[in-house]
Amino acid sequence: MRSKVGQTEYPLGPSVNLLSAPNMQQLSLMRAFALVLLAAAVAGAQFKSTATLVIAPTTVTDSKGKYIDALQPADLVLYDNGVRQAIQVDEAFNPISLVVAVQTAANSAAILDKLGASGILFADLLAGDRGETALVTFSDEVRTLRDFTTNSDSLSTALRSLHVQGTGAVALEAVMQSLAMLAKRKSERRRILLVIAEKRDRSSKVKFPVVLREAERQNVLIYWLTYSPFLEPYTAEQKKVKSKDPRKDGTPLPPDMAPGNLLSVFTELAQQGKPDNSVQLTRATGGRAMAFLKQEALEDAIQAIASEVHRQYIVSFTPRPGKAGEFHAIRIEVKGHPELTARTRAGYWPMP
Repeated sequence: MRSKVGQTEYPLGPSVNLLSAPNMQQLSLMRAFALVLLAAAVAGAQFKSTATLVIAPTTVTDSKGKYIDALQPADLVLYDNGVRQAIQVDEAFNPISLVVAVQTAANSAAILDKLGASGILFADLLAGDRGETALVTFSDEVRTLRDFTTNSDSLSTALRSLHVQGTGAVALEAVMQSLAMLAKRKSERRRILLVIAEKRDRSSKVKFPVVLREAERQNVLIYWLTYSPFLEPYTAEQKKVKSKDPRKDGTPLPPDMAPGNLLSVFTELAQQGKPDNSVQLTRATGGRAMAFLKQEALEDAIQAIASEVHRQYIVSFTPRPGKAGEFHAIRIEVKGHPELTARTRAGYWPMP
């Protein structure tokens, strides 16, 4: 993906077999052992999501929003509470463990219809090569609809089976369950959570600070695709009457108004006073929130996230001991290029 230091190749002369068969066998064993050691060294060099290591996925763009590739580690400078830190920068090629959490409340019916054909986008495009995807749904309660799989067909089948499951929206509980699932994946995998839901919580009992700290502790990157429960029903394919009477069959039905009547207007107005989970969680972890209305916009948003995830610089550093409960702000810049924008997580709380 990004340019690497070039390797010089030297021409070799004709091969000459100076070794006997036993020596050749011994040499093969030595080479195999060396490859094992090399693989272990590479794995050890990759970042690990531990409590003592802060991971800061970083996206670098120019003034037009174009991704900037081929930067070297020395080009990036990270500040922790204003103090420059020694950092490690890895390529974004580590395999991804992705959880997609979808709201299935009554006011999300139009969204569920749009998601039916998105399985290949999640599994093949976003999770990518060697990636794995799990599917979680939530309304009044949280359900694991599909555990981690590399099969996009299996994921597509699960997405096509989505249906309304209640009237609540325990978004924070869904995030916590998704984090618990990601915590069980191998440490070298990149952990990403994509929530497709309203931006504000309706009925969660878990507290937001608990969710936020758990996401940061695991170094999970959170993205959030949001929509308006009030407007979304009007973008759904219009339903038609199914009748044996040819005069009635196929007659268009008026669009439903989520959750079903004019009272939804007042419900949505009341929601406006609640905290915006989509912005708070994505900014804190380094992802971003994106709104959509129609099917095309939803697919474009998924592809935009996939492009970003696979073109990030994975910056990590070991934080200095700090006071428990004291927030540390993170800032990254590209040395000598003030015209470039480097976006990463807002910061972290030191682990006790």
